[in-house]
Amino acid sequence: MKRLAVTLLVAVIMMGMGFTLTGCGSTTKTEIKESPKTTLGQELIDLEEAYKKGVITKDEYEKQKKALLKSRSK
Repeated sequence: MKRLAVTLLVAVIMMGMGFTLTGCGSTTKTEIKESPKTTLGQELIDLEEAYKKGVITKDEYEKQKKALLKSRSK
């Protein structure tokens, strides 16, 4: 009984402060936007920068460059 009274008191306080509880099944629409796609040129530039800064090795650079060019040629 005491638990019910505390729960109701908390609910009344929250409503008085402007809090509202919403349930599932809202009818509001959510718009999903795709993130901008990068161009092949930009990906190659980024890859080359990573190589020049020493983030990746020459071997990794060549493999990733080849994979990028192959994946975009389809």
